Amino acid sequence: MARKVFFTIPINAPRIGEEEIAAVAEVLRSGVLTQGLGEGPVVTEFERTFAKFVKAKHAIAVNSGTAALHSALAATGVKRGDEVILPSFTFVATAEVIVIAGAEPVFVDIDPDTYNIFPEAIEKAVTKKTKAIMPVDLYGLPADMQPIKEIADKHSLKIVEDAAQAHGGAYKGKPPGALADVACWSFYASKNMTTGEGGMVTTNSNEVAETLRSTRSHGEKKEKYKSLMLGHNYRMPEMEAAIGSVQLRKLPRFLAKRRENAGKLTQKLKRTETLCLPSEPKGYEHSWYLYTVRINGARKEQRDKIVETLNREGIGATVYYPIPIHLMPFYSTFAKRRLAETEKAAKQVFSLPVHPGVTPKQVDFIGETVSHLLR
Repeated sequence: MARKVFFTIPINAPRIGEEEIAAVAEVLRSGVLTQGLGEGPVVTEFERTFAKFVKAKHAIAVNSGTAALHSALAATGVKRGDEVILPSFTFVATAEVIVIAGAEPVFVDIDPDTYNIFPEAIEKAVTKKTKAIMPVDLYGLPADMQPIKEIADKHSLKIVEDAAQAHGGAYKGKPPGALADVACWSFYASKNMTTGEGGMVTTNSNEVAETLRSTRSHGEKKEKYKSLMLGHNYRMPEMEAAIGSVQLRKLPRFLAKRRENAGKLTQKLKRTETLCLPSEPKGYEHSWYLYTVRINGARKEQRDKIVETLNREGIGATVYYPIPIHLMPFYSTFAKRRLAETEKAAKQVFSLPVHPGVTPKQVDFIGETVSHLLR
């Protein structure tokens, strides 16, 4: 009989306390659970504080990170027949929304050191059909936005930054989204802060913000039952926003603990010669959503065996992402080139728990167990 796997140290875990419970209870007692245009009082306050946190002019709350990405593409004018350049080494939603918008995803390779989209690869992929670039701040490390911005300006392209994993990250002293037309965030249960499900779009453009607010509520603007454009039901409920407001206040503490755990784990693993450890390039701030290591020279089977062994030991090691999007059956039809660094990384990386619930003793256990397995 196979041994039952039970993660005593999950890869991520929401930190929900009595404050969040009380905030939701207050909304339930109020009787205002949502509003038709998505502008309930609790949602509006959450938008205001989140915009302030990421230093953006506007924040528009929606009901998932995927909704944030899709509505952002629509608001920046991406339409049928356009091309959008993105990395393949990311969660499938980044490509999914491009196809839903009627455009074509153009996959390019990553920088093997950061796992983020490689700016030189973007430049080579631009065509007359290119409308936008979608860099992803993978694992919580912002993409190299300055050269991406230069490419976008040169070719008159929009930048829709997928910052779903980067709450609290920074690039050259600025939060994610500062050099993009739009930034998209997720508040899924595993993220650095959560609303259960939920997402946010941030922008400094008044026009884009107005379009986003209309898009999230069936294309309506200030008047109910009068759609001015194609829209969706992407509204965030008041209960989720109540959780989000409390989580946002706690986020600095969460981030500090993630950074502390990541630093301690690095100290434990730095002498393991076969491992390539995550780092912060100069001018970057990692949010440490995921602490991702790489087994140099490993085959996929070797990596998977290590992860399986760690899981049996109660360590929730997880692979993000084992199958690059361009190799998935549905999306392979869009693949135009081989992505050597992407495919190599997908066979060699795995992530270890550093979330705020991981104790110092557990960090020691994770480090010692990984080191022992890779001797």
